[in-house]
Amino acid sequence: MKFAVIVFPGSNCDVDMYHAIKDELGEDVEYVRHDATDLSEFDGILLPGGFSYGDYLRSGAIARFSNVMKEVVKAAEAGKPVLGVCNGFQILLEVGLLPGAMKRNENLKFMCRPVNLVVANNETLFTTGYEKDEVISVPIAHGEGNYYCDEQTLQTLKENNQIVFTYEKNPNGSIEDIAGITNERGNVLGMMPHPERAVDELLKSADGLTLFQSIVKNWRESHVTTA
Repeated sequence: MKFAVIVFPGSNCDVDMYHAIKDELGEDVEYVRHDATDLSEFDGILLPGGFSYGDYLRSGAIARFSNVMKEVVKAAEAGKPVLGVCNGFQILLEVGLLPGAMKRNENLKFMCRPVNLVVANNETLFTTGYEKDEVISVPIAHGEGNYYCDEQTLQTLKENNQIVFTYEKNPNGSIEDIAGITNERGNVLGMMPHPERAVDELLKSADGLTLFQSIVKNWRESHVTTA
C-alpha cells in the first residue's frame, strides 16, 4: 500500500506520520507538497498536524484552498482512505469532507498530553483492529480542538455511527466528548489526537499503531483478487 503525507507550509507532524508508515508499518510512503495536482498513484492519503499557513484566519481555512486539496477530495470520492489528524482534521472540516467545525479549547489554552480515548466504533476501516469500547492512550496537542456541530448534524452522526473516538475525560469541551468522526461512507476519518505519536512503547504507548495497521489490512483485503 502506498501512502501520501501531504505537507503544507506550517505542517510539523509530517515526519512523525512518515515514520509511522515507513518504519513501523513498513509500507511505501512519500511526502507530497501542497501544490501537487495528482494523487492518483497513492492508495491512502494522510493529512498531518501542525499549523498550516500559520493558522491565519482560522485553522485549516487557507490550506483548504491548496491545489492538493482538490485531489484529496477526488481521492475521498473514489473511496480511498483519507486520514486527517489535528490540523488535518481541521482542514477536512474546512473543505467539507467532514461536517462540523472547530472552536478554541474551552480553557483557551494549548494542551499537549496523553489522553484516554474510547473506541466508539470499531467497524470502520480505521478501527477494526480495536475492540468496541476499548480505551486507548493517544496524545493530544492542540489549541483549537473543541469540536462543534449543530443538533441536526449531531443526530446524523449518531444515526450513521460516524462518531469513532470519544474522550474518556473531555479535555477541550468538544460536544458529546467527540475526538474523531468519519464521513457517511466511512473512508474519511478526522481526529484531534495524534495516533502517529503513539506507535512505539518507547513513547509510552503503541495504541495508535493499530489504527494504521487496520487501514493496511482492510485495504489489502478489499484489493484481493481471486483467480
